Amino acid sequence: MYFRRAPRPSDPLNHHPNDPLGDSPAAPRARSRTSPAGSRRGIALAALLSAAALLVPACSARETRHQAAPAADAVLAALPRSTPSALAPYYGQKLTWRDCGAPGFQCTTMKAPLDYARPSAGDVRLAVARKKATGPGSRLGSLLVNPGGPGGSAIGYLQQYAGLGYPAEVRARYDMVAMDPRGVARSESVECLGDRDMDTYTQTDVTPDDREETDALVGAYRKFAEGCGARAPRLLRHVSTVEAARDMDILRAVLGDRRLTYVGASYGTFLGATYAGLFPDRAGRLVLDGALDPSLSAARMNLDQTAGFETAFQSFAKDCVRQSDCPLGGPDTTPRQAGDHLAAFFRKLDAHPIPTGDKSGRKLGEALATTGVIAAMYDQSAWPQLRGALTSAMKDGDGAALLALSDSYYERDSGGHYNNLMYANAAVNCLDLPPAYDTPAEVEKALPAFEKASPVFGRGLAWASLNCAYWPVKPTGAAHRIEAKGAAPIVVVGTLRDPATPYRWARSLARQLSSAHLLTFDGDGHTAFGRGSRCIDSAIDAYLLRGTPPAQGKRCS
Repeated sequence: MYFRRAPRPSDPLNHHPNDPLGDSPAAPRARSRTSPAGSRRGIALAALLSAAALLVPACSARETRHQAAPAADAVLAALPRSTPSALAPYYGQKLTWRDCGAPGFQCTTMKAPLDYARPSAGDVRLAVARKKATGPGSRLGSLLVNPGGPGGSAIGYLQQYAGLGYPAEVRARYDMVAMDPRGVARSESVECLGDRDMDTYTQTDVTPDDREETDALVGAYRKFAEGCGARAPRLLRHVSTVEAARDMDILRAVLGDRRLTYVGASYGTFLGATYAGLFPDRAGRLVLDGALDPSLSAARMNLDQTAGFETAFQSFAKDCVRQSDCPLGGPDTTPRQAGDHLAAFFRKLDAHPIPTGDKSGRKLGEALATTGVIAAMYDQSAWPQLRGALTSAMKDGDGAALLALSDSYYERDSGGHYNNLMYANAAVNCLDLPPAYDTPAEVEKALPAFEKASPVFGRGLAWASLNCAYWPVKPTGAAHRIEAKGAAPIVVVGTLRDPATPYRWARSLARQLSSAHLLTFDGDGHTAFGRGSRCIDSAIDAYLLRGTPPAQGKRCS
């Protein structure tokens, strides 16, 4: 699955912030002090095709995947405290900073070994950016941020949000730092398809009705995977989360910090938790917002996330039917009935796509429409935009607004170019874990469970769980627990009605981590920090600035 950061409440979901850097979904404005951040396997079903099974923790390669597998018993082992001599040149490198992007920001390139098992096999170049502490007050060190994905540009996030919109007190005391992980954006990146082929891929029917449509879907997954293998043969074997976490430790060292201070959202929580598990003695103040549960199988995570999107849709539907412009029903319509109306509209689009006015000729079919709806589930501030888009599509036969939502999720700009978000997403997830399902027959057995979890989205999300089955590189990871024994207090943040990273995952990760403090947000949408809760923001600010974690069990609204 795909877990990306949530757009800020004021973000227009059809805005593309990827010029020139590449970024996560929408470029946020600087938040006020009263005014989140995106997964190890972090899908908003964003790409029904390239996400759904991608960000889910791995399961045993041959478990009965249509059944819920138990949580893993294996524990991520810490690395030796001493730095291997073969890695000393990387830990001792000097960074050369230059001005870049926007006033006040500096950029550089850091080297890391392509293969940590064979450091002599060559390097991977990683893009890094920072905005130095502004003062007043003594400098606390570096604060590394990651918005999730996998595949979201941390540098774009820093330059367009965190370096400008994080609390002034935090920016005064910390150098704000970001590194695009291996395979992502400005670092050495994974590429898979040309833009026209990606257009075709995103429109592939992910709710096949017969053998011919199933074969077409499998063919799309195969073509995507083969494209990644052909275009990124060197890098594709070395974009795992463990490797990215080890890169973060090199960055910590060359920045001169004794411990890592970090805020990660969605997939970024898995990256941060992995760092703590590998280097518990070097883990400083870590905030993990919108947490993933690394102990779950891929099938279990996909099913949980499917239920999460259903929960989010139910909240949207309850609000929608109270509004005069809701196309799904009126005040007497139940959320289930609203879902039936939406599902019926999706079936109609499956048979008869509607025009969008897109200059490349794309029409709005079921796949793009579903992605557009799911994109708006990430933040309730997008609900009015979704109501308008659905009204245009359902009543006026105009699919332009829903297409814009889908394009924003895929990071497709107005010129038809895609960022590498979905390519990196697949590359990381398919390497981190074995596929949820190996064959169409396994998906068919799982369909009843997915459709029960979500009558609206379940069928598409089940079939989206198949794409890693055809990946050209064997996975190197598996589901595991992360305990990080000996680490300083870690703040794990969970949102009760988070669609992409269900709240139960935050509770589970907090139970695994030996020093975790669980902070709960009673709200809708993906992640919690910077999304309007003074209670959440003040608790995280206090932790970052003074090292004081919130009280165990603290809840905010």
